[in-house]
Amino acid sequence: MLAALLYGQEDLRLEHINDPIPNTGEVVIKVHAATTCGTDLKVWRRGGHAKMLKPPTLFGHEAAGEIVAVGAGVTKWKIGDAVVANNSAPCGNCFFCKKQEFSLCPNLTWNNGTFAQYLKIPAQIVEQNLLLLPDVPYQLAAMTEPLACVLHGVARSNIKPGDRVVLLGDGAIGLMFVAKLVLDYYASVLVFGGNDQRLEIAKKFGAAETFNYHGVPDIAERVKELTDGYGADIVIEATGDKTVWETAIACARPGATVNLFGGCPKNTNISVSTEVLHYSELTIKGVFHNTPYFVREALSLIASRRIPFELLISEQRPLKDLEQVFVDMRERKVIKVAIGSE
Repeated sequence: MLAALLYGQEDLRLEHINDPIPNTGEVVIKVHAATTCGTDLKVWRRGGHAKMLKPPTLFGHEAAGEIVAVGAGVTKWKIGDAVVANNSAPCGNCFFCKKQEFSLCPNLTWNNGTFAQYLKIPAQIVEQNLLLLPDVPYQLAAMTEPLACVLHGVARSNIKPGDRVVLLGDGAIGLMFVAKLVLDYYASVLVFGGNDQRLEIAKKFGAAETFNYHGVPDIAERVKELTDGYGADIVIEATGDKTVWETAIACARPGATVNLFGGCPKNTNISVSTEVLHYSELTIKGVFHNTPYFVREALSLIASRRIPFELLISEQRPLKDLEQVFVDMRERKVIKVAIGSE
């Protein structure tokens, strides 16, 4: 089969490798749609990921397709089933899993390789995080994983109905946050990003106001002007840039929650004022990945069609164009691209 392998920093190669064969408890799917992600872009640019993969490796982690082979012991699934598989599954037995903190499981089973004609799904994921598709196009179903991460992030952000929320970042993740916050929390969301076309999508998703940060000298001061001098009730950072992490904290009112959601490069540090943290009683938290519960919730939300997630798919491209797609993502010409395996 044809597959994309990441060898290092911006070193992505298409190679012909052997078709995968399922072992006990595993299945193999034919990839009908694999969507690109901001995490993929960061991994491509940085040449690796602290948790999910180390080069050289098969690449990509969002996909939906059709089961074409099943391993021994698989009884729930059959050839021909249309499915979406999360890119991980917790062990279920460790200290964190027993506390229902599945995203912190140190034994997460990771799976990469969606940018390929076929994808083998490990037994742990088959058992916990392989879902049958409802009446949903493959390219929308492929977005289940990032949306599950967003739903996890929303649930951890202490949001109350009507809160004033600042969202920093206009990538697919940030836009998903906007849609969910407006839909279910009636939040007043102020979005700061660097791309006017993406900010238009934020408006379609219900953002109260959008701002191109290139025209905002001091984002924190602008936020205070818009919030009666206090700052936002909730601040969500969705870029993975250390300076934006610091800006997020500066945008928060006393008593606020700051969700530092975008992962920065390994060994990154930020500066935090102990005076502000203590006397303003800030809650500052990182939120990572998703859980089996939110994977199911994400697919259900996509299937409901309550949010037009198709607005996030800039275009569809064949697998052979993958490297150019990442160049286009780096230059912010596209948001998400649905890659076909043919």
